Formats: sequence, C-alpha cells, structure tokens
Amino acid sequence: MASSPRLAWNRAKFLGAAQDAAAWPRPQGAEVALAGRSNVGKSSLLNALAGNSRLARVSKAPGCTRGLLFFQVSPGLTLVDLPGYGFARRSKAERDSWREGIEEYIEGRPNLRLILVVLDARLGPTELDRDLLEYLAHRQVPSLAVLGKADQLQPSRRRTHLESLGKLFPQGHPSKEHPRDLFVLSSKTGEGVVALRARLEALAGS
Repeated sequence: MASSPRLAWNRAKFLGAAQDAAAWPRPQGAEVALAGRSNVGKSSLLNALAGNSRLARVSKAPGCTRGLLFFQVSPGLTLVDLPGYGFARRSKAERDSWREGIEEYIEGRPNLRLILVVLDARLGPTELDRDLLEYLAHRQVPSLAVLGKADQLQPSRRRTHLESLGKLFPQGHPSKEHPRDLFVLSSKTGEGVVALRARLEALAGS
C-alpha cells in the first residue's frame, strides 16, 4: 500500500466564513470538521496543525465564531471550524439556528470524512460533549476525540479523564463500521500534533 502524501501544512490558508449552506465552498477533497464547546481551543489546534499562530483567530471571549470557517491545507484536505456550543449569552433562537446549521453541515456535506471532537483536558467530557458524541454515533458519522490542553494536566488526572472517555466508547469505537479514536494533544507543547497530522494526511490520500 502506498504511503499517505505529506502535506505542506504551513501553506494552509483561510478560505472564508459561511453561515448558511449557499455560501459554503464547493466540495473539494476530504473535509475534517472541528467541533467542541466555546473556547475549548479549536482555533489553537488549527494553528498548531498548520504551524502558523495567525491562521485562525484565537479569542479569549467564548462564542465569537458564528459561522463555519473553512481552511484549506491542500486541494485534498480542508479543515472546518464549527461554531462552539454551550455559550449561554446568545439568545436561544440564535443558539438553535447555530445547531441547525451545524446539523445541516454534518448530515449533508458529501465530502465530510471525520469530526474532531475537541475536549478540554482539564474538565474531561462534559454533558454537552457526551450529547455530541452520542449524536455522531447515532448518525454514524466517523469521529475522533481530541483531549486538548494536555500540558495543563497532571499525569494522574490525565489517566482519570482517559478512563472516563474509554467508558463512553468501549473498545475505542461506537461501532465496527464507524471507529472512534482518542488523541491526547497540546497546542502549546506540540504533543500529539505530528500524529494527528499523519491521521489527517491519510484521509487526504484515501
């Protein structure tokens, strides 16, 4: 079997933001979406993957991302930052609209290959994270859990969170047809970044 192509991650570029399907870029190559709570570190993860601290805007104020943000790594791979969930200061109607837009993307995007569910290592999976993981399993959408901000955890707490995540999906996956794995990652120290890049490169080459 031929090896997966190495991508020029440092050439990743921002394609644009879109709040509705009519404005989404034309499907091209594989797409990998990043999902997670507001302010969980999705932008930092994008920047770490690209090796570019300015690719995605990192904000300390949660709930800033309202539309879907598209970043092209190569013609074969685009990363999509989905609006964060769990931010209570927006109106219920706005939050419902965001949820509907995300579901429309997840259920209707033909070239979506994987959802990265970004979790805060300091908290472990929250109820909202569990809801998302259950939704993806129900819709049979391939997903990969990323335990971010790992540098802020003591080894004992890391083990505890990993065990709790393991109970969410015994044997590492919700079904044989739609496996789910777990990556431990730190955007600050670079832990896990190379391994995650390799996984995404495999998707781009498939």
